[in-house]
Amino acid sequence: MELQALPSRIGQVRRILSAQLRYWHLDALIDHAALGVTELLTNVHRHAEPDKSCTVEIELLLDRLTVSVHDHDPRLPTVNEAESFATSGRGLALIAAVSESWGARPISDAGKVVWFTLPAACGTSTLPPLAVYGSMTDGPFGDRHTGAAIGADFPSGKAVVG
Repeated sequence: MELQALPSRIGQVRRILSAQLRYWHLDALIDHAALGVTELLTNVHRHAEPDKSCTVEIELLLDRLTVSVHDHDPRLPTVNEAESFATSGRGLALIAAVSESWGARPISDAGKVVWFTLPAACGTSTLPPLAVYGSMTDGPFGDRHTGAAIGADFPSGKAVVG
């Protein structure tokens, strides 16, 4: 899905991602994937230049789910150590904590892709629950998951959201 990384669109992408994972019978990955995509899109919203446009892609290959966000800003992200009382600056650390792996790389036509992977063997997950962060159905942007699938009927192993 190509989109402007605005708070209202971030919630929509999270709902689409959740619906797609349910369709693939990967319900155990929903909270981790929704948290990760929220953090990546929030970084685009806060930091990307010259614009906030990006593309979100989810891909299921064998036993691994990959979620990636492509934007037009060539600057690669870095993991920061946030101050104790800071209200931001922990996004990539959260992604590192809840994913199997993550990374960022420049892309040839200017910009970058930032991605993370989750184990997806037979719809089960060895990832710990996100009890500390709660369910991603009530996101930081105030949206509530309604169960609606918006453009999420992708029977193949790859879905470009939107």
